[in-house]
Amino acid sequence: MALTTSTSRRVRSRQLVGSGPSAWLAAPALAFFLLFAVIPLIGVVVLSFTSWDGLGEIRFDAVSSWARVLTDPVTGNALVVTAKIMFFSFIVQAPISLLLGVFTAAGQKYRAALAVLYFVPLLLSSAAVAIAFKALLDPNFGLGPGLGLPALAQDWLGNSDLVLFVVVFVIAWQFVPFHTLIYQGGVRQIPASFYEAAQIDGAGRIQQFVNITLPQLKYTVITSSTLMVVGSLAYFDLIFVLTAGGPGYATRLLPLHMYLTGFKANDMGAASALGVILVVIGLGLALLLQRLGGKNRNASQLEGA
Repeated sequence: MALTTSTSRRVRSRQLVGSGPSAWLAAPALAFFLLFAVIPLIGVVVLSFTSWDGLGEIRFDAVSSWARVLTDPVTGNALVVTAKIMFFSFIVQAPISLLLGVFTAAGQKYRAALAVLYFVPLLLSSAAVAIAFKALLDPNFGLGPGLGLPALAQDWLGNSDLVLFVVVFVIAWQFVPFHTLIYQGGVRQIPASFYEAAQIDGAGRIQQFVNITLPQLKYTVITSSTLMVVGSLAYFDLIFVLTAGGPGYATRLLPLHMYLTGFKANDMGAASALGVILVVIGLGLALLLQRLGGKNRNASQLEGA
């Protein structure tokens, strides 16, 4: 009994000693997070209860900025546009990224070369991508007139019925490579013995994909989906250069509405309120998607292998 007690004490002392350096190693990251995330967020929350044009005196006016934001029909439209872009970009990017990730995870050399080519759009800035597509989609001097294809010579960015789908296409073109790499890394972590056993049992490629690949990629899917959904709240630069929120308010999503409210309408109080709404939506969506991973979402996807 005495031996057991002394042993447990030594174990506890070692745990306490080991926890000290770990806590100190996390301190710089925590300080960085507080300095560049928490403190600015607190400042934005405070500014959302003020009236300020960005230059003059800051005046506290209770909830008048929030009242203007929440009663503005443009804000409601921006929320709807943001939700549409989020939904359509997800249903386009998710399956394409998954299939490309599984395809490029194989060991053939030509697939490795294709993986490099798929990665190229990710090397370009969003502004450069927007400028390139804006030139290609020009109805007078773009790709359609240049190739003599009337079907492509449409006012893609000036038609409110088409522009949203064009934006989703450009977003997918740029960010599918990133999520493809995520899925490629996840697939390569799955032991080959799983597939060898399935082949012995007579399972085909589709059965292997459904019964082995998808279950093993559970946490990879959650991570990629979180980045897709929450990342759609940050599509500012691409849409600002590509459409500037037009035609009308067809592509004026919430981040762009926040920018125009603050720096065009000189209403920093209302823009700060919109920023708080963005943060709340982003955190809510991230927590919701993480909960879909279950209580053990931080465990390895190879657990039980």
